[in-house]
Amino acid sequence: MTMLTILLLACITFATRYLFLEGRLPIRLGANVKHLLSFSGPAVLTAIAAPIVLVHEQQLDLASDNPYLWGALTAIVVAYKTGSVYWTIGLGMLVFMLIGV
Repeated sequence: MTMLTILLLACITFATRYLFLEGRLPIRLGANVKHLLSFSGPAVLTAIAAPIVLVHEQQLDLASDNPYLWGALTAIVVAYKTGSVYWTIGLGMLVFMLIGV
């Protein structure tokens, strides 16, 4: 059953990617759909990162000694101020390592 589920999900993923990426097919997305899809990247990133940053040992961890929280907050501020991926990653990791040590 697990293998069947994996194969079906692979087929669905391939089909949806193929339909929208193949230039010869007459399927085009409207402007509203494209605009809505522009939010999917940040939404998925938030869904992945939030539990890593905020949950430890099955409990919400908002303590001031949480290095994940300080690293994430630093990265958010740096990304907002500079817009540079390199500065964001570098300073976020630096704060994480300094507090985590």
